[in-house]
Amino acid sequence: MNRNVVGWIFVAVQAVILGALILLPRRSDWATPSALTGLGFALIAMGLILVGVASLGLGRALTPTPVPTMSGELTTTGLYKSVRHPIYTGVLAIVVGLTLRSGSFISLAVAVAAVFFFDRKARWEEARLTETYSGYSTYAAQTPRFVPRPWKTK
Repeated sequence: MNRNVVGWIFVAVQAVILGALILLPRRSDWATPSALTGLGFALIAMGLILVGVASLGLGRALTPTPVPTMSGELTTTGLYKSVRHPIYTGVLAIVVGLTLRSGSFISLAVAVAAVFFFDRKARWEEARLTETYSGYSTYAAQTPRFVPRPWKTK
């Protein structure tokens, strides 16, 4: 299948997952005290900031799909120095924040599916990045996928 088509399929599935998390009704499967709700809002805000900063950091290399652009360059600075996919890290923070606030096991199941989905999407994208950028394999070997490891020195 054409890699651009696959890229748009990933975008569509991502939209469905995020839409479900936003639109699913709140429930009372677990208590959502104000501290948990506040943590959820903080994670959502942090995730939005991460997505914004990481998107700006890509510059010309930013695309709506996980298919790398030929006119871009491999970005390994800014947030990309700490993780390979800071946009996905930000989206996953939003997913966790929405789930904490929801009080819903259904939302929790969607969030778990989102984690697996983003792992698969990132792996697919990394294969394309390896094809496009000669230094990607070295970068990937030294930089974690989603969660920074501040205790590990390069």
